[in-house]
Amino acid sequence: MDQLSEGPAASAGRLHTRICDLFGVRYPIVQTGMGYVSGPELTAATAQAGGLGIIAGGAMGFDELQTAIRRTKELTDRPFGVNLRASQPDVQRRVELLISEGVRVASFAQAPEEQLIRHLKDAGVVVVPTVGARRHAEKVAAWGVDAVIVQGSEGGGHTGQVPTSLLLPQVVDAVDIPVIAAGGFFDGRGLVAALAYGASGIAMGTRFLLTSDSTVVERVKQVYLDATVNDTVLTSEVDGVPQRLLRAGSIKALLDTSGPRRYVRAARNAITYRRLSGVPWRDMVREGVTMKQSHELRWRQVFMAANAPMLYRTALVDGDAELGVMATGQVVGLIDELPSCRQLIDRIMAEASDVLVELTG
Repeated sequence: MDQLSEGPAASAGRLHTRICDLFGVRYPIVQTGMGYVSGPELTAATAQAGGLGIIAGGAMGFDELQTAIRRTKELTDRPFGVNLRASQPDVQRRVELLISEGVRVASFAQAPEEQLIRHLKDAGVVVVPTVGARRHAEKVAAWGVDAVIVQGSEGGGHTGQVPTSLLLPQVVDAVDIPVIAAGGFFDGRGLVAALAYGASGIAMGTRFLLTSDSTVVERVKQVYLDATVNDTVLTSEVDGVPQRLLRAGSIKALLDTSGPRRYVRAARNAITYRRLSGVPWRDMVREGVTMKQSHELRWRQVFMAANAPMLYRTALVDGDAELGVMATGQVVGLIDELPSCRQLIDRIMAEASDVLVELTG
């Protein structure tokens, strides 16, 4: 684990951790791969500012991902990563794309198979899955991953039930690989706290979404900026798996509806999104039945899950906060402005350095 050095003169060195060398970046700060948010612009801006930017490959088609990688390489010559879903049918093809394009880091929202990890590592790609439990960290560490992102329940999107302050020390004590803390981080104080727990850095999603480099529609950013720490909800209504979302728009309407009326509202959403997406009813029904059987979902969750990608896109790309769904961490309530990625990262590092000097001075 990374240790804090002693003495104020060492503050800069203390902030250079194992992941800086592992990823080839200047600062121990990671921008997570957020679907419909982390495209080439945000990824490259993070990389240029000294952090690790990650393209949200899991929300892209193959050709779209290829274009995004090449565009990012045009915008920066610094290392960046690509997030993949291990369950994607063409994940092997995507892995080969990362290798052929020279992508530095492959991150996964779910643990990839051991064989896939070995293949990436043999090709020189750094493998970093996100985990939400100690046992998951131990499992992937035994398989040979290079580092893990540990997300506590404060984090946005799919997340677990254990707070970062409890989950992080558990994982740090259980594995020897670098651990990156996620869930609740937004400033230099948080970075120092993570390092004190033994982490090698922090990963942030919501904080990077709310930057001037983020391509999320401005009126949707304002919805985030207006939120408080009490305006998020951890719910399984979207796809049967717990997600932290803004309690707004269609999610608020759904949660405020009880009993059979929830089914009516969810079905109405499904009709709306089918019209927007153009997906044939037979394909939606087939996918819905499969999800219901494999995840034991209620039918209202099936209706929502079948349209989950469109739900996110509607808000984050199209700018319709009333109809769409917005993932967020609880930290949203502590954010009130939109700096550039460079301003954000520089500020975090300056704050962290000041905190370390104050603690040891």
